Amino acid sequence: MTLRTRLLIAQGPLALALALVGGLAVVTLADVGKSGERILADNYRSVLAAQRMKEAIERIDSAALFLLIGEDIRGVSQATENRPRFESELKVEEQNITEPGEQEAADALRRNWTDYQRAFDAFVQLSSREQRRDRYVQVLSPAFVRVKDSADSILAINQDAMVQRSEQLRRKGDVARTLTVFAVLGALLAGLLASGSLVTRALRPVGVLGQAVRRLGEGDLDTRVRVDDSGEIGQLARDFNAMADSLRSYRQSSLGELLQAQASAQAAIDSLPDAVLVFGADGALVNANRIAEALLGVRLDAEAPLAPMPPEVRAVVDRVRSHVLAGEGPYVPRGFDEAVLVSSADGALALLPRASPVLGEEGGLIGATVVLQDVTRLRRFDELKNDLVATVAHEFRTPLTSLRMAIHLCVEGAVGPVTEQQLDLLTAARDDCERLQRIVDDLLDLARIRAGLLELSPAAVDVAALVEQALADVRAAAEQGGVRLEGQSETLAEPLVADRERLALALQNLLSNAIRHTARDGSVVLRAAPDEAGVRFSVQDTGEGIPKEYLPRLFDRFFRVPGGQGGSAGLGLSIVKDVAEAHGGTVGVESVPEQGSTFWLTVPASPRGAGAA
Repeated sequence: MTLRTRLLIAQGPLALALALVGGLAVVTLADVGKSGERILADNYRSVLAAQRMKEAIERIDSAALFLLIGEDIRGVSQATENRPRFESELKVEEQNITEPGEQEAADALRRNWTDYQRAFDAFVQLSSREQRRDRYVQVLSPAFVRVKDSADSILAINQDAMVQRSEQLRRKGDVARTLTVFAVLGALLAGLLASGSLVTRALRPVGVLGQAVRRLGEGDLDTRVRVDDSGEIGQLARDFNAMADSLRSYRQSSLGELLQAQASAQAAIDSLPDAVLVFGADGALVNANRIAEALLGVRLDAEAPLAPMPPEVRAVVDRVRSHVLAGEGPYVPRGFDEAVLVSSADGALALLPRASPVLGEEGGLIGATVVLQDVTRLRRFDELKNDLVATVAHEFRTPLTSLRMAIHLCVEGAVGPVTEQQLDLLTAARDDCERLQRIVDDLLDLARIRAGLLELSPAAVDVAALVEQALADVRAAAEQGGVRLEGQSETLAEPLVADRERLALALQNLLSNAIRHTARDGSVVLRAAPDEAGVRFSVQDTGEGIPKEYLPRLFDRFFRVPGGQGGSAGLGLSIVKDVAEAHGGTVGVESVPEQGSTFWLTVPASPRGAGAA
């Protein structure tokens, strides 16, 4: 017998109980409905006939009064109209005798109605008003009262019967409702008990199979299912046993290989000179090499493996791990500035974080690997490089100043007249000296920034005056290149607190960059407008634009767009970025080739501090 058949049979008692309860409810409701119909058929029609007869006799009595006051036509007409109505309703009553005493009442009504008609006909034949009045008072009015009383008697008999039957119907309904409730509860309880017992017996093999599955999941490969069933459960048990046999054989044949592969993988990451942490898709640490355990103190067997890690390292690891597990791809540091310092027996070490996703066989993300690369020596070399650049730039400054002054004096003719060809050469030399001076100034500013010497001096800044100053600093270069300068400044809700000189330097670099890459008769617009966090400065030009693939690298040091105009060392935009970040702001660019570019930087209303960049 199949499991489906067993479950259907198990539902049989409950279905039978519901059928019995439904049948009882139908019979009870039918009986109650018939009782109501009997009330309507037996009594309501007699009540209605009695009421209509009363109405008709009253209308006939009113006709007699009309005759009494001399309105014979109206009285005769009204009597003629209502006498057939009374007779018709009386016949209905005589054919609907259902209650004890109702026949006698109907006979009395018939006699009284016959007497009243004779009296009324005699009353109509009288011609004198006095005779009619005496006849009405002595004969007709008492006959009217007797007819009406007889009709009231019939009405009372049927109304009392309706009240009694309604009460009987109510009591019967209460009894039926009580019986139905008990029947429903009894049938439901019996059906549930029977169905539950049958279902339990039908599903007992499923429970045995489920227990075996749990034991197999816990690693007990000797678990087997033994059930006496020829249906689906029996077939499922046989399939389970076959699967357990296969798993046991597979473990016996490949366990050594798996252990060897695991050992090889652990040895591989242990051989790496950098700390390696492997996380699962849920962010939990699943593996770590010996360097990570020794340097960072992580323990895989601990309840909180990352707890011994220094807080600053833990913050960096959490950040790069979240980056990868969020599906944003590998995490690649942008420079040595992201390195975190860790104390060790050999002194302070600089660890640079990197992270890569771990993908499954089907390409899904199943984890992340974080590598903390030891860049202590590389970072020192970078510092030495910056120191060398700063030293060389500083040493260039003095002879370059003398060289610029000498060339200016020669161009102006202070040491004697020069020929036209000599003037052209001196002018070119002067332009190259100016360009070299800007490069030296940028190198010195960058060296101070990278050395942590960019200290902010926050103060209230007049944004409109700052915009005008920045435009004035580059106006000569704009006029020389034939570029129109415009400035727009919106009123701020709150005063800007920032380092005026550093902001002026950043805006000057943005404007100089825009002028240098804008053709003659083009325009450059500097705007200052309120932003969500503070103030947004933007420089829009109508220049050559920048290809999309170069936009992410524009603010890197020494980067210049290939094929672009010369005249800079690629440091201006990097300085702009450092100034913005020193204030706690951001930078960005939007550009379309052949349509121009818009560079922007945001500055919070209050800087995050006067620390280094």
